[in-house]
Amino acid sequence: MTKLTEEACVTGPGRVHRLAAEEITALLPLVPQWTLENGRLVRLFRFGDYSSTLAFVNASAWISENENHHPELTVNYGRCQVAYSTHDCDGLSRNDFICAAKLDQLFEHQQGLTFPPI
Repeated sequence: MTKLTEEACVTGPGRVHRLAAEEITALLPLVPQWTLENGRLVRLFRFGDYSSTLAFVNASAWISENENHHPELTVNYGRCQVAYSTHDCDGLSRNDFICAAKLDQLFEHQQGLTFPPI
């Protein structure tokens, strides 16, 4: 199996790409910071300040546009909750896990960056 971060999202017709429970169970260990909540893949990212939070949100928006797969974001000072599900299949698809892995990679990279004072 390739790393999820090396894969690209694919569009499939409706329920064809919906994951079965066994497939979800097999993919969850690949994104260990994420949990299943109400049929969605969810993670809360925490940051030291507002500008770091917004930098993450903006970079995640770029990833979402590039993959054509968009999460639900809840943004507050110092944190961003991301929730993935695939609406056209009314459940989770591999795309949700691909994007989750890419956001994990983004977060890890961003942790080493600092923003200069304004």
